[in-house]
Amino acid sequence: MSELFDQDPRDPAPPTRNGRSRALVITAVVLVLAFFGLTTFASIYTDRLWFVDTGYGGVFSTLLWTRIGLFLVFAVVMAAVVAVTMVVAFRTRPLFHPNSPEQTGLDRYREAVTPIRTALVIGTALVLGVFAGTSAVGQWRTYLLWRNGTDFDREDAQFGRDIGFFVFDLPWLHFLVDYAMAVLVVALIAAAVVHYLYGGIRLQSPGDRLTGAAQAQLSVLLGLFVLAKAADYWLDRFDLAYQSGNLITGVTYADANAVLPAKNILMGIAVICAVLFFLNVWRRTWMLPSVGVALLALSAILLGMIWPAVVQQFQVKPSEADKEADYIARNIAATRAAYDLEEVEPMDYSSDTTVGADASAALEGQTATVPLVDPELVQQTFEQNQQGRVYYSVADVLDVDRYELDGEERALVLGARELDQAGLNDSDKNWSNLHTVYTHGNGIIAAYANQRGGDNGTPATDIQWAEGNQTNPDGSAQDDLTRAVDGYESRIYFGEQSPEYSVVGKADEDDSSVELGLAGATEDEEQTTTYDGAGGVPIGSTFRQLMYAIKFGEPNFLLSGRVHSGSEVIYDRTPRERVEKVAPWLTIDEDAYPAIVDGKVLWVLDGYTTTDRYPGAERESYETMTNDALQQTTGLQTLPTDEINYMRNAVKVTVDAYDGTVDIYEWDEEDPILQAWKGAFPDVVQEREAIPDSLLEHLRYPEDLFKVQRYQYARYHVTDAGDWYQGNDRWEVPEDPNPASRGDLQAPHRLFIDQPSAEGETAEDVWSLTSVFVPYGKNNLASFVSVNSDATSEDYGKISVLELQDQNTRGPGLIANEFSNDDEVRDALLPFQSGQSPPLFGNLLTVPVTDGLMYVEPVYAVRQGSTAGYPILRFVLVSIGENIGIGTTLTDAIGDALDPDGTATEVIEDPEDEPTDEPADPPSDPPAGEETVRSLLAQADEAFAAAEQALEDDDLGEYQDQVTLAQGFIDRAIELSGVDPSAAPAGEDEPATEE
Repeated sequence: MSELFDQDPRDPAPPTRNGRSRALVITAVVLVLAFFGLTTFASIYTDRLWFVDTGYGGVFSTLLWTRIGLFLVFAVVMAAVVAVTMVVAFRTRPLFHPNSPEQTGLDRYREAVTPIRTALVIGTALVLGVFAGTSAVGQWRTYLLWRNGTDFDREDAQFGRDIGFFVFDLPWLHFLVDYAMAVLVVALIAAAVVHYLYGGIRLQSPGDRLTGAAQAQLSVLLGLFVLAKAADYWLDRFDLAYQSGNLITGVTYADANAVLPAKNILMGIAVICAVLFFLNVWRRTWMLPSVGVALLALSAILLGMIWPAVVQQFQVKPSEADKEADYIARNIAATRAAYDLEEVEPMDYSSDTTVGADASAALEGQTATVPLVDPELVQQTFEQNQQGRVYYSVADVLDVDRYELDGEERALVLGARELDQAGLNDSDKNWSNLHTVYTHGNGIIAAYANQRGGDNGTPATDIQWAEGNQTNPDGSAQDDLTRAVDGYESRIYFGEQSPEYSVVGKADEDDSSVELGLAGATEDEEQTTTYDGAGGVPIGSTFRQLMYAIKFGEPNFLLSGRVHSGSEVIYDRTPRERVEKVAPWLTIDEDAYPAIVDGKVLWVLDGYTTTDRYPGAERESYETMTNDALQQTTGLQTLPTDEINYMRNAVKVTVDAYDGTVDIYEWDEEDPILQAWKGAFPDVVQEREAIPDSLLEHLRYPEDLFKVQRYQYARYHVTDAGDWYQGNDRWEVPEDPNPASRGDLQAPHRLFIDQPSAEGETAEDVWSLTSVFVPYGKNNLASFVSVNSDATSEDYGKISVLELQDQNTRGPGLIANEFSNDDEVRDALLPFQSGQSPPLFGNLLTVPVTDGLMYVEPVYAVRQGSTAGYPILRFVLVSIGENIGIGTTLTDAIGDALDPDGTATEVIEDPEDEPTDEPADPPSDPPAGEETVRSLLAQADEAFAAAEQALEDDDLGEYQDQVTLAQGFIDRAIELSGVDPSAAPAGEDEPATEE
């Protein structure tokens, strides 16, 4: 570029340079650049190897070339504009410098700059170009969405534009305009500096302060900047559609009648100002452009700030409900659409219906399916009983899934037995052990969620294991799950607690295995093994070992004998980490859960598409909406902030726990954002039809999505704008009543329930995710909400809301207080209160039962002086109607609630009707003699046990007979008790009132 500069005859000869100093500087620069270059290359090279190994090399290529392209384009534009601007300013400098103190003072700077002016221009342009290119690289998501965006086929209410314009186009247009304004500002500063240095701008000289060339160049740059500002005003108009306000997100009355017209006026003034600056190239006066800029600044203050405030204060505020009614209605419609709540309608649910025979079947069903094993409280029990070795562990909060065991669908609480290197002795924590010996976990630990004390000869308080590595008291193996799935690969190399990396593989088939593990899923015997899965990057060559030594900062990749020609390295091992790397545009659900599918342990995850630019929809913090008693971290990765106003469960994802294979399946086939990403990464998402039926059985409605929906529905179940504004029917999710979780919202729970529909039909034993609402600021119950979580059902994702008509129905907080204040409960828990570990209250479950509600809560405790250092399920608490029951099993607790004094009796006249062991129709009259509710329930429990045995023997006829017999006993027990399970006690919490 040196030919662009003419040598000034007044310039002195360049000084002689010190060759040694120059060599040292060059050497230091080369070493620094080599270090960063090698580190960067190692990172990119190893990333490429990882993506190719996982089968997603196309993702790496797309990301790499998109980023490189964005960097080069925007860096070159910035560098070129700055360089040309500086060159033009230099070449149009005045030949003679006026004799003035100012110019005399600048002479020494000119003398210093002259010898290096070419390098200085090139260096300045390159540095600014790097900054611009780096900024553009971070916009790869915005660019790809713009390039691959589609229509939503739905228009916003204010501008009549397709929502796709706001989600896909507007963010990229904003970036382009902001980038153009930044380039022009930098170019303007660079030109002004050069002009000032070489006399084109004379701040202290008499006469013209600017030469004609300087004035022309600066006028053009200023005109272009103001023109870009006009474009910015035009785009700002559309930002109002998703702008957060004090009342709603989206356009309000003041926005539509003050802010929007102001933006249009400011855009027009900015265009006029730009024209005035362009005319200044020839007119050579700053009067008109200065007036234009002053008018623009004044208009921005008056029209952009003061006028909207005046309209809000004097037009809107006095009658805000009327002025904002249309805009609130728009917000309600947009919010329900953005969070997929349009089809949700509450159903009236009476809590004062007299319980009769119809309720008994529901109570029987809940007796068999209510989960008493709390996924959070039994973690210690799982580890104590089934850990196997100190270097294994399970997640802090276990997962809930369902399996068909012995012909019956059962809910299980389960966790993967993962490697936990923290359990190793410190003296054993060397590189070889940590990265080549202790490499993987082993197996699944599972317990029946609906613990049935006394089954298979186990004590009533013991957990009934479905999968483990020990033996039951009756001598049988804990392998129900293994037998049901016909065995599975139990080694777990990829999990939520996996170490950073492991080096696996043999140099030769005859070499000894060094990886330590268990012999099998239900075995407790140690054995050595060698990983032979498809996952893992081969690192047999010295070059690759060098690259990974740089990546992990570990020289043992080059020095250790455990790294050889047959070695592979596995890393990025947590399920979420792998999915986020393969599909960085997804937001991942907080809960990854293991499922055994086709002989493999798969981690199942839910992936969301989100945006904060859905016009008119309420925007809220993702963390706020999903935070509850069990939430640990959020999966939000794809937005600058965690605020969103649109969310879809776009994909279902599996990660193989043995070889790390990631499979992403399309789930929401109508989501436009997913379609855009499929266009950007065409080989990443498989079609929905590709989901195996065996996997479909374990897919479920995701928790984070349900939490977001229930958070928004708490307010947006109200569809009338006037009622919404008044807030007189606002709900909220109650706080968790558990003392250990005070201040956190109650988490949703998974269980089988009978789900009624608006058509009057009831689907029985629906695998559901459930929660409750209370009136805002109140403790009584407002509604019960559930969503069909069975992915094999046609009604999957259907949200049912049972809105209680009785405003005195007690909520979870009141029920928890009643439990803690009940004399019988306190007496039962007293032996455990004096120990170091007080009783632990599990999840308080709300279960709809025949137009009524039943509350169930397990209680865990460690008995004082017991050798067991982990909590054991001791009691079950039940609330039915006005009564509270406690027992060691759910059946006992229900019996205690229905007959709290144990005195309800009735003399039966016909001795011939006494039940026998033979199957029979449920008795319409009880057997002769004196019977209590407890005895009837005991007989029902025996019938249930006989039914289960018949089911194991594949005798379905006997199974049905025994279930019918049991239902008859429960019917009779309820009639004897005379208890209405849906009634609220007198004098309880007052009904919700309008606020």
